[in-house]
Amino acid sequence: MKRVFLFIATNLAITLVLSVVLSIFGLDRFLTANGINYYALLVFSMVIGFGGSFLSLLISKPMAKWSTGARVIDGSEGTTEYWLVQTVNNFADKAGIGRPQVAVYEGEPNAFATGAFKNDALVAVSSGLLQSMNRQEVEAVLGHEIGHVANGDMVTLTLIQGVVNTFVIFLSKIIGYFVDRVVFKTERGVGMGYYITSFVCQILLGILASIIVAWFSRRREFRADAASAQLMGSPAPMMNALSRLGGLNSGALPQSIAASGITDKGGFMALFSTHPPIEDRIAALKNSGRQ
Repeated sequence: MKRVFLFIATNLAITLVLSVVLSIFGLDRFLTANGINYYALLVFSMVIGFGGSFLSLLISKPMAKWSTGARVIDGSEGTTEYWLVQTVNNFADKAGIGRPQVAVYEGEPNAFATGAFKNDALVAVSSGLLQSMNRQEVEAVLGHEIGHVANGDMVTLTLIQGVVNTFVIFLSKIIGYFVDRVVFKTERGVGMGYYITSFVCQILLGILASIIVAWFSRRREFRADAASAQLMGSPAPMMNALSRLGGLNSGALPQSIAASGITDKGGFMALFSTHPPIEDRIAALKNSGRQ
C-alpha cells in the first residue's frame, strides 16, 4: 500500500510541477495556441516513462535468472548451498521481509538482489564470490543484498527512473515543438525540425537523467552497507568484504541488473556509476562504527 501511494503521489507531483513550469514560462498558452494538448502529451509521457520502468521491474527476476544463467537453490544441493539458503533466510527474518529465492551463477565475483516485491525477491551470488571470500565476508555481502530488498531499493529506483524518463520524453517533445515553430517556421502539423530536435534532446536529457539516477543509486549503496552492518552486528565484516572486493576483478552484470551488482567506475565515468568508490563505502562504515 505504501508503494502504491508513493506511485500515485509521484505522478501527481510530476503533473503539478510540469504544469507550473509551463505556466510560468507561458508555454501552456503557446502550446494551446498551436493546437497542442499538453495534458495529453504529459499523460503519454508518464505512461511511456513509467510503463517501461515498471515492466522492467516486474520481469526483473526471470530476466536476471535468464541473463546470468543463475540456478535457484533450496539448500538440498550441498553443504555450501544449505549454508547460503539458511544465511539468507536468517537475515530476511531479522529484516522482517519474506524469504527471497536464493540463486548461484557462474562468473567473476559479484552478487545482486532483484524483484518487484520485498516479500518475493531474488538474491544471487556468483561462483567467483564464493571462491574468493571467506564465509563471514560472503555473509556481509548477503546482508548487503538483503538490505537492498528490505529498503525497497528496487521499487524506489524504478520510481526515480520513471520520473526522469517522463521529464525526458515530455521536455524533449515540448522543445521540439517550440524549435519547429519558432526556428523552422512550420505552420501546420510538425516538420523535420520537431523530429530532429526531439531526438537530439532525448539523447542529451537522457544523459543528464542517467547522472541523476546513478547519484541516487550510489546513495542507496551506503544504506545497504549500513543494513549489512546492522544484520551482522558490526561494520567490520562488510568493511572486510569491501576491502576484498577492491582487490578483485568484479564481473560485469547484464545491463538490466547492472545497478544491482558490485561495480564502480573512476574518473569522469564516476558520474554514471551506480556504486560509490569502495574506499568511500569503507570510510562511511568506519565512521558509523565510531558513533
